[in-house]
Amino acid sequence: MTATTRPILTRSINIADLTKPAVQRYFETFNAGDFEATAHLFAGEGILHAPFEEPIIGKSSIASYLKTEARGMYLEPQQSASKILEYGTVEIQVSGRVQTPAFGINVGWVFLLNSQEEILSVTVKLLASPQELLTLRPKKFGS
Repeated sequence: MTATTRPILTRSINIADLTKPAVQRYFETFNAGDFEATAHLFAGEGILHAPFEEPIIGKSSIASYLKTEARGMYLEPQQSASKILEYGTVEIQVSGRVQTPAFGINVGWVFLLNSQEEILSVTVKLLASPQELLTLRPKKFGS
């Protein structure tokens, strides 16, 4: 490590009922800024459904998207619930907050894991009222 590089800090995610390592590692690697590691938690054709975006498909596309769009974000998962679906697929719903350099917002994540516990998809849902979302919009020049 040189004088200009900062160590990547990871904080363990500890939420009661969140027992799937892939989901825990998603939050830990994301918060550490290790988006390559985050993307590698997905199955080969895994999908990230980010708010206001077309689906991002595949590990390399997910890593590229996160490197561009997620810098400076910090995920704060707070509660989770899971259920087993057909063919060994597990759905895990997590609620919490996302903190960006400019604002914080309540968010829900829905993870689908395959029987090998790879992430098939993550859907990120903003849990804010329309009024809250309007305050997040950048103001137009001259407004």
